[in-house]
Amino acid sequence: MGNHSTITDFLEGQVGLGKTSNKLIAEKSPYLLQHAFNPVAWLPWGEAAFVRAREEDKPVFLSIGYSTCHWCHVMARESFENDLVASLLNENFVCVKVDREERPDIDQLYMAAVQAMTGHGGWPLTLFLTPERKPFFGGTYFPLKQREGMIGFIDLLQAIDEGWRDRRHNLLESAEGVISHLKKSGEGLGDGAVDDQVFDKAYHRLTEEFDGVNGGFGKAPKFPRPALFNFLFRYRQVSGNEQALNMALFTLRKMAAGGMYDHVGGGFHRYAVDGQWRVPHFEKMLYDQAQLAISYLEAFQICQDPFYANVAQDILDYVLRELTGAEGGFYAAEDADSNESAVSEKHGEGLYYLWTDAEIDAVLGRELGEIFKYHYGVLPGGNVVDDHFKEFTGKNILYVAQPLAATAHRFQRPEDELAALLERARAQLFAVRRNRPRPHLDDKIITSWNGHMISALARAFQVLGEERYLQAAQKTAKFIQDNLYDCSQDLLFRRYRDHEAGVAAVLDDYAFLVNGLLDLYEASFDIDWLKLAERLTKTQLRIFEDKDGGGFFDTAADSVPLRMKADYDGAEPTGNSVAAANLLRLSRMIGNEQWLTYARQTIDSFSRSLNDYPTLLPQMLGTLILLRANPRQIVVAGTKGKADLEIILAMIRKRFLPDKTLLLADGAEGQAYLARGLAFMDGIDPRPKRARVYFCENFTCRLPVVELAELITRLDAMSHNRNCG
Repeated sequence: MGNHSTITDFLEGQVGLGKTSNKLIAEKSPYLLQHAFNPVAWLPWGEAAFVRAREEDKPVFLSIGYSTCHWCHVMARESFENDLVASLLNENFVCVKVDREERPDIDQLYMAAVQAMTGHGGWPLTLFLTPERKPFFGGTYFPLKQREGMIGFIDLLQAIDEGWRDRRHNLLESAEGVISHLKKSGEGLGDGAVDDQVFDKAYHRLTEEFDGVNGGFGKAPKFPRPALFNFLFRYRQVSGNEQALNMALFTLRKMAAGGMYDHVGGGFHRYAVDGQWRVPHFEKMLYDQAQLAISYLEAFQICQDPFYANVAQDILDYVLRELTGAEGGFYAAEDADSNESAVSEKHGEGLYYLWTDAEIDAVLGRELGEIFKYHYGVLPGGNVVDDHFKEFTGKNILYVAQPLAATAHRFQRPEDELAALLERARAQLFAVRRNRPRPHLDDKIITSWNGHMISALARAFQVLGEERYLQAAQKTAKFIQDNLYDCSQDLLFRRYRDHEAGVAAVLDDYAFLVNGLLDLYEASFDIDWLKLAERLTKTQLRIFEDKDGGGFFDTAADSVPLRMKADYDGAEPTGNSVAAANLLRLSRMIGNEQWLTYARQTIDSFSRSLNDYPTLLPQMLGTLILLRANPRQIVVAGTKGKADLEIILAMIRKRFLPDKTLLLADGAEGQAYLARGLAFMDGIDPRPKRARVYFCENFTCRLPVVELAELITRLDAMSHNRNCG
């Protein structure tokens, strides 16, 4: 981990200034602790807050955000640190703060309410509730005073207070209407089977939205959406449609060339505010890194172009360097904002990542500086194309302005020599940048996001063959097992921070962790990870299953006033999309036919959404593609660690084979465990003189393949790889 500022540093500073804390000081969430010294009398979400609201006959002011959210910081500075605002809030409302990353269940419900009321959403999420937790008014960011057509927050508070006193029945009717709307919108997501044409329909809609100049889908702002790459890669695999692959690869290249990618330190920022991927919101989220690493790894498997492997490695190395917890596990995020320098009080977005033309010259010297500036688009007056709030005047956000070949031609250098020079320049800038004040680090550990990371690391080991990635995946899984898992009840917690686990896990935690554990089994062949995945899936069924409508609720029965099911694979896939994939994979790993039925039912429970708007759930479509294919297991027989087996595994793993299930027959406990549900495992000789491969389809295996030439032929016929260089 780097020299970040943490919430502990912030708290010590506030105490040193003699400030008085509110009730949030007892919380573990960095976001809540950021507000622990506000003059607002915040309470954490809980029954006590709503009891007080009923006793005092006040509405509840609910503010939801997260610690690395730029506009959350802006509203905090403008309003929640303002004494006049605090007096209005404290006198007329019961004020509740929620960290959306700790409590996605609360965020989901009230985000849906705000979207229903206003047509849009975002963070900070701002709501007014009845003491029965029903929302009657909401929005996102409000400026302190009226600005650019937005009502000022002071005016809003006064209006809500007046309405509560004088027109309460109207507000209560509004609240009932919102809840009724949300209940109806959650009904009828599925009413039958998914159409056979749904894959083609999704593909054609994506072609209509595709930006053929800059990559991506739709217009600015542009968000990375790894679920789309997941679908396009799998759709191309079964359809042979090369344009599906081309759209995904082009977008991945454009993203990695843009300013949304950190060219000096690795990793991706949250999203781009412009259509060219050049101007990001600068926070870095763990879940983005993990999912995008997988997208680039899969692109590399398909193309064998080292460009994609290099980006994946840079992402993972950034996470291992900057987000690795001291006790194990991975931290949640790095903030967008920081101070400009150690001696400056200027605080703003992206300052850690920005460069002036003069700074580049001072670090690199004239000759190397000119090469670097040409390649990365650095201009004397700054290069930021979309600077609505004039935050980046005179500054440069690095992006690949010129291809390597063009830069080599411009400076009359061979490409390999130029690439080495640029690498040296990035290393020099990285060393200088390390001395700047770092953005705040959100040092909580989220189970679901660590599940993503386990998956990415396990997949990286399989594809790239670097043992350190497997070791990091195993260490993280062990950390979660030891600290966020109650083995006596097979229950997960969602959050770990400051030596404490807390908050009941939601569907995403179970689904994303199980996905990571399945990938970890295929990377390590440690049967204990498969056993844990099976136990957690049983718990998931017990807590979240919708026995009437199929699929899974996102929350437990006692979590929030209304249980919901997300139906959009956005920054992260929905819990149901990943749960369906897990159930399918597990059915093919352990032969559990009932879980195959659950996988089908989960997808069918979203049939209306899939049939009408298939691009809402591309991750689920990718699973449906695999579900409609014949079950295909690849069983390798041999001794782990021996060269002949490792060569075979490397040949299998380097190829994109999304419909495969990879199993090991080694005569040990793992093979016996698998044989309980897969009868063919009993008949496989675990210790042949030479390692061999069995290709099994519909739970029936062919004669083993021993010769490498035949194995290559078989694998090439299955993978449909191509040269994408």
